[in-house]
Amino acid sequence: MSTETASVQHREAPRSSAPAPLTWWAGIASIALGVGAGELTAALVAPESSPFAVIGDALVDAAPTWAKDTAIALFGTADKIALFVGIAIVALVLAALAGWLESRRSPWGMAIIAAFGVSGVLAAITRADAGPLAWIPSVVAAIAAGVMLGVLSRMLRPRAAAAAASESPTQSEDAPGTADRRTFFLWAGGATAAGIVATIAGSTVHATTRATSSIRQALTLPAAARAVAAPPASAELGISGLAPVVTPTSQFYRIDTALIVPDLAPADWSLRIYGMVEQEVTITWDELLALPLEESYTTLSCVSNPVGGDLIGNAKWLGYPIRELLARAKPTADADMVLSRSIDGFTASTPLEVLTDDRNSILAVGMNDEPLPAEHGFPVRMVVPGLYGYVSATKWVTELKVTRFDQDRAYWSDRGWSERGPIKLQSRIDVPRRNQGLSAGETVIAGVAWHPHVGVSKVEVQIDGGAWREASLATAISDDTWVQWSIPWTAEPGDHAIRCRATNALGETQTEVDAFPAPDGATGWQQLNISVG
Repeated sequence: MSTETASVQHREAPRSSAPAPLTWWAGIASIALGVGAGELTAALVAPESSPFAVIGDALVDAAPTWAKDTAIALFGTADKIALFVGIAIVALVLAALAGWLESRRSPWGMAIIAAFGVSGVLAAITRADAGPLAWIPSVVAAIAAGVMLGVLSRMLRPRAAAAAASESPTQSEDAPGTADRRTFFLWAGGATAAGIVATIAGSTVHATTRATSSIRQALTLPAAARAVAAPPASAELGISGLAPVVTPTSQFYRIDTALIVPDLAPADWSLRIYGMVEQEVTITWDELLALPLEESYTTLSCVSNPVGGDLIGNAKWLGYPIRELLARAKPTADADMVLSRSIDGFTASTPLEVLTDDRNSILAVGMNDEPLPAEHGFPVRMVVPGLYGYVSATKWVTELKVTRFDQDRAYWSDRGWSERGPIKLQSRIDVPRRNQGLSAGETVIAGVAWHPHVGVSKVEVQIDGGAWREASLATAISDDTWVQWSIPWTAEPGDHAIRCRATNALGETQTEVDAFPAPDGATGWQQLNISVG
């Protein structure tokens, strides 16, 4: 083969690949710009349609039950942060792949960008609270990312044609020249920075333009027609490290399916009661506040709470009895369930008898003497003593459908959880804490116990497999709330195993049988292993 022939073949089949890290950066920078553009657009025209969040919501709904349970078990109230981090990691990997493919197998990189856009549009327009402009943020995101990927990919393509035209064997055909690479760095760095700034700006705009934020801050709730007495001093044992009998709002657990907190103004809120009723009822915010509201203390618990877990809290609530509104609607004799629905489409199945008996099942508008926080259901949510939240504590509630368990199913019952969800009798050790470095000597073991709407009569503690010792109980606010307990302990050096169990007001003792939260709540005795120095 002649030198001339080899030279021609070399020009006809030049290497067509830039360094892989640069192609990865091209994709990541493009996606970063697209995400920023989409988030900023969402904040301005459709806050409920953030591309990042609507895709996350769709993934939450599509995820198998075991994946959701695992996320809550591993991350607890930080499950949403963990999900966003996971989505971001996957997005970065796909972005890098898009950059690499666009450099080597165009237009497959663009196809990934288009898939992102289509997924965002479909997720946005199929949301229960989707507005007419819900599709725009994802489209803007896809266009911004696609245009930038095209620009950056062209910068990384080799100058084979120019080399062939000049027939210069010394010119590199493998990668852009120095000037081109410098331009690429400027564009890629600028796109990345712009995307980050736009994302931050979108979050800031969204936070400052929420329709409910200023309304809630200026709102004064009416005084309760039926006020509840403050907890007695004897309800609080005053032990450092022990959960307070009333959980501060800022520390109250939050577990729900909403990655985007609904922005529902009170003036736009109404509740519809329909289905198997003699008279359909609709009530507005002003009508609700004009009713004689009642205060009550109720302990709420998540069904995903493990034995000894902290997905539980006790608060003072202000609201109106649901049974009174159902009485207006007059459920038919064969109805046995109320399917509550949130503005964002979440549903919960609550036994009708629980909402019509004498317990403090309310449409709550206040929490700890303030309007509900947005994250806890502003303007209106359900609070039902004795049931896990997944079947009763619907936030941002807008509908109550009177129906039957054999005719309708709720969000979590469709995913394998039980339909009725009564809270199990449980107890927890708060003090001492694991790995706290306890010194030998006189100390105390303390915690909380609960069986809402039944009440706790006794808590016992066992140390190192010895005899069960009865703890002292604080004064319970009511049978619907948890109660603190404590017992003195002379801690000796060495390793110790501490267990606790509760007995309810009916004389039933907390079962020793270990059971995972699914499908109807965890059971077992908590054991704390601790070393004493």
